[in-house]
Parts: sequence; C-alpha cells; structure tokens
Amino acid sequence: MQVEILTPVSSIYSGTAEAVSLPGLDGVFQVLNGHAAIISALKKGVVDIDLSEKFDAEKYSSEQIKSTSSNKISVSINGGVVELQNDKMIILAE
Repeated sequence: MQVEILTPVSSIYSGTAEAVSLPGLDGVFQVLNGHAAIISALKKGVVDIDLSEKFDAEKYSSEQIKSTSSNKISVSINGGVVELQNDKMIILAE
C-alpha cells in the first residue's frame, strides 16, 4: 500500500508498505495490504511501518523518523487522523 504522512508544516514520509501499526484512540491497531477502507482518529504515539523496500535515510531528514531496521521505520506523532482507501493510506499528523 502507498503510505503518506503529512503534518501542517511538511510531508514527513511517502513510500510503500506491507503493514502499518497505528496508535488509535482505543489502542494500537494494524493495517495490512488489501485492508478495507477505514478512517480513524489517532492519539500521541508511534506509527510503525513495515516497508516494501529498503529505507533510504538520506531521503528523509525528519527527527520524527527512526529506522529500526532496513525495512522498518517508526514515526512519532502527537495525534491526528488516518484514512485508508484503495490501498492508499494518508496520515494527517500533528
């Protein structure tokens, strides 16, 4: 799925992923490729992304992104909203 993480100031990340774990208001939930359409509020926490390809650290300079391995990153957010439709996920984060 295509994943985009946006803040009011900039685009933090854009790329493809196999799975994304998100900090929902009622707890952490995971979304995989082919998941049904969803809209959910997010609380402060970490978005864990299992990437489809190797992470290119030189392309992203945000302090919010931590690379935990060559195929996995964690992005700290202060809340927001996620929308997934047709394998395209957009996270509007604070």
